[in-house]
Amino acid sequence: MPSAAGIDGTSMRPLPLRLRPRQDLRSALDALALDQQLGAAFVVQGIGSLSVARIRFAGRSEATELRGDLEILTLAGSLSPDGAHLHMTVADADGRVTGGHVAPGCIVRTTAEILVACLLEHDFRREPDQDSGWDELVIRARARSGQA
Repeated sequence: MPSAAGIDGTSMRPLPLRLRPRQDLRSALDALALDQQLGAAFVVQGIGSLSVARIRFAGRSEATELRGDLEILTLAGSLSPDGAHLHMTVADADGRVTGGHVAPGCIVRTTAEILVACLLEHDFRREPDQDSGWDELVIRARARSGQA
């Protein structure tokens, strides 16, 4: 029976990751993409805790900073050589939930447990999009070795 990764099971490679206290979540994921030479990957899910969350809300140019004991409820997005596009929801100690784009400066409090799926047959790039005005995801099939 075919797996979710593909008939031969090679088109997707799972990459579990644990971040430690005081690490910057966004910077760690950007570094992972570069260090592992990930042409295309997705953050499937992430949980853990933060002492600082920097979240940019839709339509805003600046991130909002939250401080305190924060739980990561969801973390998902794409990783490419051009950078990450990540969304996250966090809950504060009173259960209030906030979500949006993950900005640099999200500091791990105790742990962050993240599952990355590396797409071995694709390359992601971020290129200017005239409709949105932002650098948007462009997906390309990776050239297979031995092909012209």
